[in-house]
Amino acid sequence: MTTSIGFIGLGMMGLPMAGNLTRNGTYHVLAYDLNAQPFEVLSRHASWGVNLFKADSLAQLESCNYIIVMLPNSTVTNRVIEGDDATQGLIDILQPGTTIIDMGSSNPSETLRLCRLLAPRGIQLVDAPVSGAVAKAVSAQLTIMVGCDEERLNDLRPILEQIGTSLVATGGIASAHTMKALNNYVYAAGLLAACEALNIAESLGLDLSVFSYILNSSSGRNVATETKLEQFIISGTYSGGFSLGLQAKDLKTAASLQEMSGVKAAQLTACADLWSQAAARLPADADNTEIHKYLRLMSETQREREAAQ
Repeated sequence: MTTSIGFIGLGMMGLPMAGNLTRNGTYHVLAYDLNAQPFEVLSRHASWGVNLFKADSLAQLESCNYIIVMLPNSTVTNRVIEGDDATQGLIDILQPGTTIIDMGSSNPSETLRLCRLLAPRGIQLVDAPVSGAVAKAVSAQLTIMVGCDEERLNDLRPILEQIGTSLVATGGIASAHTMKALNNYVYAAGLLAACEALNIAESLGLDLSVFSYILNSSSGRNVATETKLEQFIISGTYSGGFSLGLQAKDLKTAASLQEMSGVKAAQLTACADLWSQAAARLPADADNTEIHKYLRLMSETQREREAAQ
């Protein structure tokens, strides 16, 4: 019997992931998204009409063995799973024995709540967020954190290996979403520090390319200095491929873990607040590398205020 997978959420990451699930012809994939544009791309996929199809409604996913959800936040994910006054959710559509794999960066507390909600219906929820950005989604080389033990991961491995090369069992339900949120905080903090340092170097007339080289050859090196400074910030393209708004959302999720864990993290709070302010000030479609622009704007505004006093 062919395994059927419903895939919900065909954004920048989800679109190539859905296509990659069909690579070896093992799975029958039904893709669903409210936006019609992704299907213009999928319709040109080699598997289109063979083992890759469009679902016109959530109800058409009723008989799927697995549902992969790749949505931007818990609010949207919750609506898809629980439904609302106008639309039936997956909880009332799927058959007992179905597994929902949430591969978005959801809030861990919501993941735990949904798990408890779905369990009496015989539906299992597994959190499996990804890391690696669009390029690795396209090449099926994502790192996937999976909130389960090794035995359950081995059951899911054939599916997940179609879209990722590094699979890590992180423990119980919501552990993967928790680790993903904390990982995103550490990344954002590194990018923030690099941009602050870059602005200081620029104001002192230093060669920014040389400075970037020094960072990447020394102890200041991190993934942001390696993959963002020269390529997207110093170059002025600001097209790293990840939304500043989503970065702010991820940091808000990470900040909420303080209450969940009972551990206070002042730097996390400050980082989350700054990204939230940037998201409110910059255009809605701003790239996360544009935090550099925001920091420079803040600095210039402060200097003007001081000069006016």
